[in-house]
Amino acid sequence: MKVDGELPLGMGKVSERIGQLEEAGFTGAQTVETGHDPFLPLVLAAEHSKKIELITAIAVAFARNPMNMAAIGNDLNDYSQGRFIMGIGSQIKAHIEKRFSMPWSHPAARMREMIMAMRAIWANWYDGTPLNFRGQFYTHTLMTPVFTPTPSQYGPPRVFLAAVGPMMTEVAADVADGIMVHPLTSVKYLRQHTLPVVEDRLKKRNRARNTFELSYPVFVVSGQNEKEFAENKQAVKQRIAFYASTPAYRGVLETHGWATLQPQLNLMSKQGKWVEMGDLIEDEILDTFAVVGEPQEIVPMIKSRYTGLVDRISINFTYAPLEKRPALIRELAA
Repeated sequence: MKVDGELPLGMGKVSERIGQLEEAGFTGAQTVETGHDPFLPLVLAAEHSKKIELITAIAVAFARNPMNMAAIGNDLNDYSQGRFIMGIGSQIKAHIEKRFSMPWSHPAARMREMIMAMRAIWANWYDGTPLNFRGQFYTHTLMTPVFTPTPSQYGPPRVFLAAVGPMMTEVAADVADGIMVHPLTSVKYLRQHTLPVVEDRLKKRNRARNTFELSYPVFVVSGQNEKEFAENKQAVKQRIAFYASTPAYRGVLETHGWATLQPQLNLMSKQGKWVEMGDLIEDEILDTFAVVGEPQEIVPMIKSRYTGLVDRISINFTYAPLEKRPALIRELAA
C-alpha cells in the first residue's frame, strides 16, 4: 500500500515540506484546491525533490477546460520527470456556477468527456493524431504547430478522478488511471458500492485491477495529550459534518442507516452553524469514517482497516505535524 502526505496550503513552505516527505519515505505528496491554486506548489515540489510522486487531490476540473488542463498536466509531468498525477474532481453545482462562473450540467457525462478530450489533445501532441474531438460539452478541432508543445520523453500524466456515486465511479474506471475516494467513504460503502463498480467496468475495459489505483484519504483522530486529542476530534467531526451536509453524499450515510442526518446538516449549513454541525456527529459515526486512537495505535489500525482494500492512502497531519512527530511520520510512511 502506497502512502501519500499532504503539502501545506500555498507555496511558502512547500520547498521544506517536500524534502521532509521524500526523506521520510512517502510515495507521493498531495496538494488541495481550497483557497490556493493546486498546481503552482507542485512546480516548487518538483524542483526540490527527485523521486516522490506529485498529486493534485484534487483540482476542480469544471473550473477549467480540457485544453488548459492538458497543457498544465503535460508541463508538470515533464518538469517533474514523469512524477505528476493529475487528480481532478467535479465539485458541486453551486461552486461551479456561483464561485467559478462556469457551466454545470450532467457532471458524470461532462467529466467523461473532459478526460476523453484531454486524451485526444495528448494524442495529437504525442502521436500526431489529427485533433477532431467533437462532444456534447467540449469541442477541440484546432491545433497549429506554434501551439503544439515539444513532446516530452515522459508523456502525459496519469489521471485520477474523485468519485462517490456509481455514475462518477463508472467514469473513473472507464477513462481514468485511478479513483480518488472521497473522505466521507466508509469501508462498508467501498465494499458494497465502489469496488463492485470499479471491478466490473475494468473487466469490460479489459484492464487489470492492479493497473488501476484506488486512493483513500484517511481521517485520523489522535493527539499527544488529552487536549490535542479533543481538539483534533472536534475538528474532524466538523469536517465530516461539512461533507455529510452535501446531498451528493447522502448515499454514503444511507448505507449505514443515517440518511436523516443529511437534511439536518444541510439546513444547519444554510444557517451558518458550521461549528454546531459537528455536535451531530456521534462517536459511532466518527469511528466509521476516521481512525481514532492513541498515536501508537494509529499505524496498526490503518493496516488492519485498509490493507488489501485500497492501493494508496493519504494522511492528514493535523494531529501530528512533521516537526513534532518525526518518528510517527516515518512509521506512517513505511
